Amino acid sequence: MIIRDIATLRQTVRRWKEGGETTGLVPTMGALHEGHLSLVKQARKQADRVIVSIFVNPTQFNNPTDLATYPRTEEADIALLGDADAIFIPSVDTMYPAGFNSRVQVMTMTEMLEGAHRPGHFDGMATVVTKLFGITQADIAFFGEKDWQQLQIIRRFVQDLNISINIVACPTLREADGLAMSSRNRRLSPQARAIAPELHATLQETAAQLRAGTPVTEALAQAKTRLARSGFQPVDYLACCEAESLTSINDVFATKYDRGSLRLLVAAALDSVRLIDNIVI
Repeated sequence: MIIRDIATLRQTVRRWKEGGETTGLVPTMGALHEGHLSLVKQARKQADRVIVSIFVNPTQFNNPTDLATYPRTEEADIALLGDADAIFIPSVDTMYPAGFNSRVQVMTMTEMLEGAHRPGHFDGMATVVTKLFGITQADIAFFGEKDWQQLQIIRRFVQDLNISINIVACPTLREADGLAMSSRNRRLSPQARAIAPELHATLQETAAQLRAGTPVTEALAQAKTRLARSGFQPVDYLACCEAESLTSINDVFATKYDRGSLRLLVAAALDSVRLIDNIVI
């Protein structure tokens, strides 16, 4: 069922809830791949009904060119979503009608890492996700761990704003060579695609060094050098952070922290395509 207006979706969800059924939401911006579909499969396991939203949200793009070139493959996306009970595909005017003048902002967590390089991105993301939660009245929402900072920000504002929804994190799906699945991967040239797995390999090697006792600053410096030599330029950030707060850890030994409490996060450009990834330490 394809739904493009809010009233129809709300009526549909109301019927489900009156029947005692739970609703799961998988928010996407389309250009779907197996990573997205894994979220839908998980939603099917945990909810009676599944809504997948497809909306390229303009307010989370700080670069107009990035918005203009973001892949839009609606017909192909719909064909992949046989497991969904409803596919919500609103227009920009539906989500941001005339006079819209509000936003959701999470302080501190949005100012580092991605936020430092994409001003306003997380405000736009938090606002549209909050709207989707309100529109769908979903009981559970599913997000991938590849966008780790986004996931922590969503958890934060859900808690802070007392939004009644359960956030489920799903593991990052990877290609056979380790590259995290992403809609952006299709923009890589064949040469860049061959180099791209080095991003994950570098994270793995760095995590192993940190577990072995290499000082954080030394391990990160070596990793940045390795990425630059491989062709990643620029490396926007490569950080060792506390997993939930995203606080950067510097000049200490990762071994001082509980196993699994730290995360390595990276963003780097390859062939003018910006890639992100993260792994647990």
